[in-house]
Amino acid sequence: MERLMSEDAPCIEHLALIGNFLPRKCGLATYTTDVFKAVRERFPKVRVDVYAMDDHPGRYSYPPEVTHSIAQQDRDAYIDAARRIEASGAQALWIQHEYGIYGGAAGAHLIALLDRLTIPVIATLHTVLEHPSADERRVMEALLRRCSKVIVMVEKGKEILERVHGADGRAIAVIPHGVPDREYAEPDALKARFGWEGRKVVLTFGLLAPNKGIETLIAAMPEIVANEPQALYIVLGATHPNLVAHEGEAYRDGLKMLAASKGVADHVRFIDTFLEQDELVDYLQAADIYATPYTNPAQITSGTLAYAVGVGKAVVSTPYIHAREILDGDHGRIVQFGDSAGFAREIVELLSDDAERAALSRRAYARGRAMLWPRGVERAMTCLGEALAMRPRRLENVTELAPLAPDLSAVERMSDATGMLQHSIYSVPDRRHGYCIDDNARALILLSRMEGLDDAVRDKWMSIYAAFVQHAWNPERRRFRNFMHFDRNWCEDEGSEDSNGRALWALGVTAHEAHAHKHRDWAVSLFDATASIALELGSPRARAFAMLGAAAMLEAHPGHAMARTILSRFGDELIALLDAARRPEWSWFEIVLAYDNARLPEALLRAGKALQRDDFVKVGVETLDWIVARQTSPQGRFRAVGTESFGREYADPLPFDQQPLEAQATIDACDAAYAATRDRRWLDEAMRAYRWYLGANDLDLPLATAQDGGCFDGLMPTGLNRNQGAESILALQLASCAISALSKAAENVAGPASAVA
Repeated sequence: MERLMSEDAPCIEHLALIGNFLPRKCGLATYTTDVFKAVRERFPKVRVDVYAMDDHPGRYSYPPEVTHSIAQQDRDAYIDAARRIEASGAQALWIQHEYGIYGGAAGAHLIALLDRLTIPVIATLHTVLEHPSADERRVMEALLRRCSKVIVMVEKGKEILERVHGADGRAIAVIPHGVPDREYAEPDALKARFGWEGRKVVLTFGLLAPNKGIETLIAAMPEIVANEPQALYIVLGATHPNLVAHEGEAYRDGLKMLAASKGVADHVRFIDTFLEQDELVDYLQAADIYATPYTNPAQITSGTLAYAVGVGKAVVSTPYIHAREILDGDHGRIVQFGDSAGFAREIVELLSDDAERAALSRRAYARGRAMLWPRGVERAMTCLGEALAMRPRRLENVTELAPLAPDLSAVERMSDATGMLQHSIYSVPDRRHGYCIDDNARALILLSRMEGLDDAVRDKWMSIYAAFVQHAWNPERRRFRNFMHFDRNWCEDEGSEDSNGRALWALGVTAHEAHAHKHRDWAVSLFDATASIALELGSPRARAFAMLGAAAMLEAHPGHAMARTILSRFGDELIALLDAARRPEWSWFEIVLAYDNARLPEALLRAGKALQRDDFVKVGVETLDWIVARQTSPQGRFRAVGTESFGREYADPLPFDQQPLEAQATIDACDAAYAATRDRRWLDEAMRAYRWYLGANDLDLPLATAQDGGCFDGLMPTGLNRNQGAESILALQLASCAISALSKAAENVAGPASAVA
């Protein structure tokens, strides 16, 4: 027996397997179940988690071997399955792919699942189309891009993938359909079990459907019976469930009527049942000839044909792709599609010549020995091992990477005389989307916090961003506007609650931290004129942003009454929200997770320190602990709460899409926790979140572009979102400022040797 894999290839210890699974009645369910059993028998130490595709949720009583079922038409179920697979620790995924078993256009929901996995993937393709539709092409090519290896069962499949889809032949393995290991048996020794004594038996098995060509064999039976009066044609298999759902047993009844009209009703027997493998093979071994009169020339896989060859049947078949290859070299007889006379001729010849039929059976059996399930799964496991070996090594020394020095270059690139533009296409500003106060408020904070800037540069940009915030104030509505077109016309009369909260935050920080008195004075004046709008905000995050501004204002002006009111009122209300939403496993202010999550505990921590409220600090630490735990991958790295997580009640977060804003918010919250508690673990947590920008993340991809101060817009399941918008650039630069300040604070307390690395 061949070895599993080469000496230096890594072994798979934990595998996820997706496909149909018994008791669902179809060929793919049988195949996936056989794959599972073969892996378990050949490699008993390998853990295999089965994810069964479910076309009728609740209908099937799956065995314990099925880890989870995926509702075929529910896209969210695929995303949930991806989360389960990732969380399980599976090292690789093996997909059984067939059109029609996955939801979405041509099975596009499967791609949504794959897009959310970080582990290597291989796929066995049960259908490869010469002329795919646009949707079929799109999905297949997405699957090919995502898979490290694909498996086809015939050489023609590989040729089609290369010619039609431009696939790399080196990534395609040809592994024949697996077959059970049975000793060769003489049919006459087994016929009595089925009541076939003295009969010459021709068998077709599989789910009954029009593409099986049963009519061709029934039409051949009068000629066969005329030459072999004891001939019996067995049609073994239940009607395909999809056919039953649409028309009941009309197709089977029509075949029976055809046999009667041909005068061969006594020579055609229908066995309407779906058999398990062992009993199915018993039937097969008791037959003299196996016939596959299939009508589809492009059929690239036939499990029934593989089984027939595997147990040594003399086969007569139409020339579909799988039959042409597996029967090549005088291992079976080929008859043209729909040629009843040809089937009659070949079957009569084989039934009348026992020696020739036995020789053909022996040749088929010898070929089948190379198709045994253990050999097939050995080769598939080798593919999985190679896929695992090709996976890039995780960054090991990312903890040694020094934090980046704050750099204004990318901020300047995204800014003009009006303010900072929102979006970019790659690194080029996209003027179509104009400006927003959210980004200009953040930029104003950055200019207050960035050390080492030339005074003239700081003054220039500080004035521009401040002017944008100032111009955004709409005194008639008593709200800040948010969005502005590139032509400097406002898109609205008032912005969202969040944008108003962020404007107050920027004003408070500027009043406290701006380098020039003129900017601090301006910020105090505008804060005083606008801060009362905070009391009308209802969103927890908008209130948190206003609290951050109020905490900064209170540090600058300890007697500031409005700042104190905002902090005490909203701090108490955050605690009330926590009490209302809390569960034993859920220490959070809302029943869902959303964006900028860490701003909520940060606001409580900064309010607690400013007001000397120990209860605020205690709850801030508790909730920050909780959210940090949910922002940690199984490998212990920072994992931003993905945008797909938003709005899912009391649910663990999904990993993608991860946004730079989340890492910055976590760093700022850890800074607040350290300031309030002097617990040095918050320095470590801040640095763990910061290293996310440097590549210590789920995909080992740095988001920061160190050469110019830029930052990519997000970590997607398929890689980086390579656009560099204002929010992302500002998040990195503000995070760099915070880490720099934390390092200095740690040095002042403990000396350079134990400062933040």
